[in-house]
Amino acid sequence: MTWSTKAVKVLSATDAVAIVIAVFIAQFLRFGTDNNAILPIENDNSIGYSIISTALCLAWWIALWLGGSRDSRILGAGNDEYRKVISSSLWVFAFIAIGSYAGGIELARGYVLISAPLGIVVLLAQRWLFRAWIVRRRHKGGALIRTLVIGDAESTAHLVKTMRGARNYGYDPIGVYYAGLDSEKLPQHSDLPLLGRSIRPEEIMRTVREHAVDVVAISTGHMIWPKNLRKLGWLLADQHVGLIMAPALTDIAGPRFHTQPLNGLPLIHVSTPRMRGPAALAKRILDVFISGLALLVLSPLFLLLAIIIKIDSPRGPVFFAQQRVGLEGLPFSMYKFRSMVPNAEELKKQLMSQNEGHGVLFKMANDPRITRVGKFIRRYSLDELPQLWNVLTGEMSLVGPRPPLKDEVSRYEEDLHRRLLVKPGITGLWQISGRSDLPWEESARLDLYYVENWSVLGDILVLVKTLRAVVRSSGAY
Repeated sequence: MTWSTKAVKVLSATDAVAIVIAVFIAQFLRFGTDNNAILPIENDNSIGYSIISTALCLAWWIALWLGGSRDSRILGAGNDEYRKVISSSLWVFAFIAIGSYAGGIELARGYVLISAPLGIVVLLAQRWLFRAWIVRRRHKGGALIRTLVIGDAESTAHLVKTMRGARNYGYDPIGVYYAGLDSEKLPQHSDLPLLGRSIRPEEIMRTVREHAVDVVAISTGHMIWPKNLRKLGWLLADQHVGLIMAPALTDIAGPRFHTQPLNGLPLIHVSTPRMRGPAALAKRILDVFISGLALLVLSPLFLLLAIIIKIDSPRGPVFFAQQRVGLEGLPFSMYKFRSMVPNAEELKKQLMSQNEGHGVLFKMANDPRITRVGKFIRRYSLDELPQLWNVLTGEMSLVGPRPPLKDEVSRYEEDLHRRLLVKPGITGLWQISGRSDLPWEESARLDLYYVENWSVLGDILVLVKTLRAVVRSSGAY
């Protein structure tokens, strides 16, 4: 039995436990210890809520299966698993609502209103714990997917590097295969063997069996003809070996890919990202709601921070306003709690020779301009809180690329100007991936990835992960 089969079986069992716990807690909170709680139906008949809870548990468990939330391909990393858990759960309760209305059944609203959100929260927590277990195993060398990479030297090198950089997904390249390429072309992977060059599906399958391959990943540059590629897919399916087609496009999220069959030929359409329409409106509503609520709730903390900043450094102001470049290159004043001495900008010129930043960024791990209180508030990103006002006024968003300085923008390469197509954010992929510890190239790549693939659900997940990054305080200085 493969690890993926075992993982799916364990997940099926833990899903059942999570659902039962959530549903019967909801029944207890609504009806207490009354085991005789019933739902009246037509003709003076009734059904006990214990039976209803049991049926709900079974329907919910089946919905998670039908919704693909236990697909082994999405376990361990990415947002698909969580999204499918939420959507499958919402479908269950949508059917319950429609069925109750159509049948005239007066299901207890409190019971439904408790079980739905409670169940989703418990399921997501259980999935998170399960994912953490899989990730730990993969980093220790277990639960890996043995992968044969087919393509030319350049494409296989890129794919191998990408797979190794995303260990959470579990793909473990065990060799490369240059199908139909000239013999003088040598592998670019010193630690991976070259396992073959044939374009014949039967020869490729022999290699798959000899090396116990779980998945064949086909990149670009190979010489396998379409008919042979189709036959290879059939042979792999017969042996229960996975097949991955890796296009030359990079840093494009799944929702932007749309497949259209054309007389049996699957065409991949790549949609253009646009920050407008209903999704953009939802993003703005989320920004206004969270920033407004946070400013109200955190106002006592704002006052406390203002007091200790003034006590620690009485000569300067509490807030620090700095010109940054926003949407479409328009400048705006970004607000922060002051964490440096009042003449920090003048001292920066003297410290340029000690710059530890990457690319166009100026960073110092032990910046002498930072005050004692400044070190603390920067460590836990408390200095960023006034930017909630920038979000409320529409100059920034909760999630987006890092707001750059005008001097940084003047040194951008042409591609990097795409960062200015969306509003800058208080947090973003750069913050949950290492903050100041990231090389400039990686930070820029993450910002461009966000611009190309943003979504409201993705923003919510970034906000959740930001809390963990702030607590860990890695890369914050």
